[in-house]
Amino acid sequence: MLKSEKKIMKVLQGEKIWPPPLWMMRQAGRFLPEFRKLKEQADFLTRCLTPDLTVEITLQPIRRFGFDTAILFSDILILPWAMGQNLQFVEEKGPMLFPIRSEEDLKKLHSEQINENINSILITLQKLNKILNSNESIGKALSGSVTLMGFTGSPFTVACYMVEGKSSKNFLTVFKMIYQTPTLFDKIINLLVETTATYLCQQIKAGAEAVMLFDSWAGLLPSTLFQRYVIDPTRQIVHIIKQVYPLVPIIGFPRLAGTQLLIYIEQTGLNTVGIDQYNDISFLNKQVASTIGFQGNLDPLCLLYGGDMLQKEIYRLCYELKNRPHIFNLGHGILPATPIEHVEELVNTIHHLK
Repeated sequence: MLKSEKKIMKVLQGEKIWPPPLWMMRQAGRFLPEFRKLKEQADFLTRCLTPDLTVEITLQPIRRFGFDTAILFSDILILPWAMGQNLQFVEEKGPMLFPIRSEEDLKKLHSEQINENINSILITLQKLNKILNSNESIGKALSGSVTLMGFTGSPFTVACYMVEGKSSKNFLTVFKMIYQTPTLFDKIINLLVETTATYLCQQIKAGAEAVMLFDSWAGLLPSTLFQRYVIDPTRQIVHIIKQVYPLVPIIGFPRLAGTQLLIYIEQTGLNTVGIDQYNDISFLNKQVASTIGFQGNLDPLCLLYGGDMLQKEIYRLCYELKNRPHIFNLGHGILPATPIEHVEELVNTIHHLK
């Protein structure tokens, strides 16, 4: 891969850029009026699997705000769905899956059918890559400057949904399996390590210039299990991808990792890490080698409520990380009630940093 001139790619390749490039997790979503209008046309899964709709949704925040990354509009549960696990998204309840609770349930999943079932997603990435790397203007963003990012969930987080069958605050059924039938849970994790790496390689082949692993529920694990179910699977996935695409950047985001984050950075082989809002960024900046890229840390609630505190937090975060590779982002996804004006203020503030 040649040295890219795109800001996000420069940071992911270890450069320090000022002002820092920016994008937001869940930037294509319910806070945008154009998304809410399009939402009426199809259910969530259909939107994820229909290339024309997915392309439009992915590009909406790029047109409006000129973010430096267009991240594929999709969901972390597409992978178990592609293996044959029944999945539906229910309004006000979220994802609902037929739970995997036994060896017999696990045998019903078929990794060999993934490629066929993700074909529409790969077509979406091909179309996005062509649009973003053309000479056409896309709203506030000029094509050729926006990085196309793919993603999926990390094995532990995806396994939580697969076993529980839905979202949960504590995933009690998952931990029952971990403690009472760990061999079965290990088989699920091992399957997800293999298929996650394959899925991300397919995304890269289709045009994704960088990929991200979301481990949203990593913080549920005690330190005694964090190595086994977060660090080791992530390291394996990174190794598999790097064997095929050694120069493609991979971002890891172990949400709520706490003190385990330092070990995660040290052992996974990632050179860029997403940081939630609960971490002390100043402490991490002192503890972690300056060659490691940081992304995130702004509290989504701070963006939601805006005001003087938003300005102060933007300045604090940007100047704290000025001497390392840094991508400005939130510590988690943008909240649906976030005013458009607050996002515009954030973007303008960063673009005018001195």
